[in-house]
Amino acid sequence: MSTATAVGLGLAAVSTTLTNIAYLRQHDAAAQLPVLSLRRPLHSARLLLSDRSWLLGFAMETAGFLLYAAALALASLALVQSIAAGGIGVLAFVSARLARRPLSRHELIGVVLSVVGLVALGISLAAGSGKGGGGETGPILLWLGLTAGVAIALVALGKRLGAAVADGAAGGLFFSIGDISTKLATEGGARTAFIVPLIGGYTLGTAMLQLGYQAGGALTVAGIATLLTNALPIAAGTVVLNEPIPSGVLGGLRILAFVAVILGAVLLARPGKRSETQE
Repeated sequence: MSTATAVGLGLAAVSTTLTNIAYLRQHDAAAQLPVLSLRRPLHSARLLLSDRSWLLGFAMETAGFLLYAAALALASLALVQSIAAGGIGVLAFVSARLARRPLSRHELIGVVLSVVGLVALGISLAAGSGKGGGGETGPILLWLGLTAGVAIALVALGKRLGAAVADGAAGGLFFSIGDISTKLATEGGARTAFIVPLIGGYTLGTAMLQLGYQAGGALTVAGIATLLTNALPIAAGTVVLNEPIPSGVLGGLRILAFVAVILGAVLLARPGKRSETQE
């Protein structure tokens, strides 16, 4: 592993810690505000920006993003996201500590499965230990477009799926668009234009999380978002960014990793009443 890659992964570790602590601060602040709505974006934005606690959380999230962007300039998308995957462990631990409660059994199992699965995805792509990048623009745009379409569908189906789950999932999908676009924008040249979906993805992702925070607990909403935010860019690294595809044992590890991620997401999407009320 090169020095640049090592530094990039260190920056990613600090980034994910800051970001997930920021999620908790934003959850606590948003949960106390009047009802936020996508139909009244300016009014909702004013409510958030007038709350000092939420602004502090947003500042922490912004600092985390800047470190994340620096990490992507030094290491591959898959490796950076595998480090970021550990963020859900930070989220679960700090959430439980702030609420002065232990993690429930299914939360603990869900977190363990999710972290193991996402880290395993990164290990399965260990051959791509450089900066990564590449891929044709057409397939990349198609990936981003399909991701946005699924996110919009989740918002439309919010009442059927449950607002907390739908908003968290949609937020994670939009954030994944921002993360992939960040990697592409750091390549410079014509790909600097990916700043547009970068801004759109992060703006919509942040908005969906605030709505979700008013409907459910931090671990449920941000936990689901974190899973998707990490899993999709890791997959995109292989599918559209031409990062190495593993074979043999590493290929089998990737399949097992996806199964673990899915099971973890299901467990985190159905928190017990005790955890929800205490968050």
